[in-house]
Amino acid sequence: MPFHLDQLSVPIVQAPMAGGASTPELVAAVNSTGALGFLAAGYRTADGMRQQVARTRELTSRPFGVNVFVPGAVDPAAAAAVGAYRDELRAEAERFGITLPVPPAEDDDAWEAKIEALLHDPVPVVSFAFGLPSAAEAEALHRAGSLLVATVTTVAEAEAAQATGVDALCVQGPEAGGHRSTHDITAEPGTVPLPELLAAVRERVRLPLVAAGGLGSGEDVAAVLRGGACAAQLGTLYLRAHESGASQTHKDALADARFTTTAVTRAFSGRPARGLRNRFIDAHDSTAPSAYPHVHHLTRGLRSAAAEAGDAERLHLWAGARYRLARCAPAAEITRTLWEETRAALSVITA
Repeated sequence: MPFHLDQLSVPIVQAPMAGGASTPELVAAVNSTGALGFLAAGYRTADGMRQQVARTRELTSRPFGVNVFVPGAVDPAAAAAVGAYRDELRAEAERFGITLPVPPAEDDDAWEAKIEALLHDPVPVVSFAFGLPSAAEAEALHRAGSLLVATVTTVAEAEAAQATGVDALCVQGPEAGGHRSTHDITAEPGTVPLPELLAAVRERVRLPLVAAGGLGSGEDVAAVLRGGACAAQLGTLYLRAHESGASQTHKDALADARFTTTAVTRAFSGRPARGLRNRFIDAHDSTAPSAYPHVHHLTRGLRSAAAEAGDAERLHLWAGARYRLARCAPAAEITRTLWEETRAALSVITA
């Protein structure tokens, strides 16, 4: 039987967090509560994705999801500016004794290979970031038995997703941590608050909606459920979980008093993404080109070196606006506590 979101006994989704934070252990722990865990295929090879799927199946028999990045067109002018940005970052790399690479001219994040792998060995849920599959790809994944979820940030993206034939939408608001899933890489991400965006999408689209972006408490989750979402998706809340694969430098920064705010920047990847504001963002945000994944490849080694050295000022500290609510605890405990708080908030409203 194909999986449906209304089968969740706990309407909470652990967001797919590319770069290592989403692990099979995290997915299994979240799933054990009746919620839905997600693997992140972004930045992995198709083989790496298959290995994580296999490991997740060893740890949980419950439905889980896999998120894939949709490749998009790159603005030639932005790509041409990557060389100058590489020169700008040379001093940052020298600090760690590394040489910045020349990014590949093209990289589709192994899109076709990952789709083929998901057709050959289907998972219950497949979600998409940064764009949409083709109608033919969506139909093929449906035939394989997967529920399809498109991440959208505007009403226009939601309407396009519905036309493609996906089964549900993840509506991502402006306070989300990490990358905004804008379908146009050159577009500045919208600032419409999540409750308003959710309502606007509900007016134009007749699909189940998962609300995401800046959620961290039971009251937050209750609010989006009352606003018509069938589930709430949270990522930042799980970054410090015991099962999270985020670097210790990243985990520690989320609780570090010196980081007092977040900012949306293209400095680390070329795509707009929200993280703790640090020296790297202050120094390079204004000059970073909107060239993804070129900038991602350019800074990848630098970010790895910063994480290893414990240098939080030069690391991509992805975090949503409610990052102070992230705590160091088992993911199952985090999920159960969140759901208890949500139920309490819902009962107060309905009493």
